[in-house]
Amino acid sequence: MSSLVQSVDWLAIAPPTLAAVVGLVVLVADLFIGDHKKALLGWVSVAGLAASALLLLPLLDGDRATFCLTGDAKTCSYTADHFTLAIQFLVLGGALLAALLSVTALKDADREIPEGEFWFLLLSSAAGAALLPASRDLATLIVALEVASLPAFALVGIKRGDKKSSEAALKFFLSSVTATAVSLMGVSFVYASTGTLYLTEIARKIQHVDGQLHTLAQTGVVLTLVGFAFKTAAVPFHFWVPDTYVGAPLPIAAYLSVVGKAVGFSGLILVTVVAFPSYADVWGPALAALAALTMTVGNVGALRQQATRAYSAVRLLAWSSVGQAGYLLVPIAAAAYSKDAEKAIGSTVAYALMYAAVNLGAFAVAALVGRSKVLNRVSDYRGLYASNPLAALLLGFFLLCLAGLPPGIIGLFAKVTVFSAAVDAGLGWLAVVMAVNVVIALFYYLQWTTLLFRAPEGEPEKHRVPAPLTAAIALTAVLGVALSGAPQLVLRFSDTGLF
Repeated sequence: MSSLVQSVDWLAIAPPTLAAVVGLVVLVADLFIGDHKKALLGWVSVAGLAASALLLLPLLDGDRATFCLTGDAKTCSYTADHFTLAIQFLVLGGALLAALLSVTALKDADREIPEGEFWFLLLSSAAGAALLPASRDLATLIVALEVASLPAFALVGIKRGDKKSSEAALKFFLSSVTATAVSLMGVSFVYASTGTLYLTEIARKIQHVDGQLHTLAQTGVVLTLVGFAFKTAAVPFHFWVPDTYVGAPLPIAAYLSVVGKAVGFSGLILVTVVAFPSYADVWGPALAALAALTMTVGNVGALRQQATRAYSAVRLLAWSSVGQAGYLLVPIAAAAYSKDAEKAIGSTVAYALMYAAVNLGAFAVAALVGRSKVLNRVSDYRGLYASNPLAALLLGFFLLCLAGLPPGIIGLFAKVTVFSAAVDAGLGWLAVVMAVNVVIALFYYLQWTTLLFRAPEGEPEKHRVPAPLTAAIALTAVLGVALSGAPQLVLRFSDTGLF
């Protein structure tokens, strides 16, 4: 008789586990630390996230799995493969950069934001986000999704007495909970029709469901995708994005734009290409239509932003992130039609890594300008080159990367990779829609970029850059420049190891 006691591969689960443990340590330490030493909590959190990211290095030597079925070592709930490590690197790296931005933001907030609770929530959300790409059953997937999301609701509304922040958190919470409820119904339908929650087992059994259960299974597939489509900010599940980004502390808006998206896209990839490959005729056309709609609505929304409107810089980045989500959806849709689904999925991973580095960089410069220009309008960036040449040059570089123009070579390479994934899959119409949207996006990215180098109105205002903010901007700049010089570092992620 085989033993029912499982051994746990602690090294495999170390990255999300360490982030969660450090979160608990920070929460307890907050009870015993005086107000004048609260800043230490931030640095402990930054160190914890850096250590969690470093724990990915020992996992590079081969795939690991744990929490497997007794008697079937191939059916597991947690797998640390190439795909998992790439997304965990994105999540933990993104959370680390958001934490560096937060150190300065909390100091500037002057106790308007409770520090212990803030760091605990950020680390908890990062732990859930790092767990999700490793999840290989629907139960773990949904739990990880909620562990990543629930602290994020609180982080959005954490500013004391700020009505805008509270309203943004409520809108984010209500829409997210609705999407999760729909997803849970979908999961229950899938479980009812297959009798299993493991993704690989679902893929095998869902092809042979009884005739009367076929409609139930098909409905389950569609409803399961809804929750992940919400997290990716795909249209029509995008309406919470602009208000949430404006109402949240700026580092949290940056966190949601990158880590929140990584959570949604990794979950979407797992449920489509791993669990439901036999239903590609259902989710393929749906995701292709969502991709076209999302990139168009996002870019048109960004184009309509008025430079003098309050918070227009953050709103533009919010709408831009919706447009970028459309590009990220293209290779996942292409996987339904492609003979090489792994290569198509790899294009999404590569694009997500590029987007994470440069988008966090843009938010970091926005955080710098927002320290002196509280309303953070696009017009506030006029003449930034005169007051802070390096910040202006870097923001211009980040915006050109997002637009896909030289010298932002990595942005160009990533867009070409996504474009070729659509063409290779026979989705010529989607490639045309993407090309049109890239041209639309050029207009508002270049408009903002040229504003940086125009003559300032009045005396140029010097921006003092605190050390944590300098570190965040420098890290994203180094990543962006390195990847533009050697784009193959990201494009090698076309081998995801998922299949």
